[in-house]
Amino acid sequence: MKFGLLAVILCLTALVACTTAPAINTKGAVSESDQRLANAFDQHARHLQVEGTGTVTRLLPDDNEGDRHQRFIVELKTGQTLLIAHNIDLAPEIISLEVGDEVEFFGEYEWNEKGGTIHWTHRDPNRHHIAGWLKHKGSVYQ
Repeated sequence: MKFGLLAVILCLTALVACTTAPAINTKGAVSESDQRLANAFDQHARHLQVEGTGTVTRLLPDDNEGDRHQRFIVELKTGQTLLIAHNIDLAPEIISLEVGDEVEFFGEYEWNEKGGTIHWTHRDPNRHHIAGWLKHKGSVYQ
């Protein structure tokens, strides 16, 4: 019994050690929004309305299950990465989006082990949720 318990503890410890959290650098000059997002990550925050700017590092296939979402990864100046899940059934898709582009966002933060997800980057047709948006090359997508 003791050996089995020890094996389980060792496996869980190894699993936790293999889960890599993003290296977030908040030393030096950090914008208020980047600091707020770093704090949200540290505190495993959910349902937090945030604003920020990031550089697109990866374009992902659209999520076509249920409401369709355009998905891409942005990296903040702190190194924190965020998945942007932009509902393209309620807001226009950013057709010209490319890796290296800068995107501003206003939406709801949800914690995950890779840095977090931003969603609600659109208007709520039921008017129960604050309207979010994305900005790319001078155009607002809402």
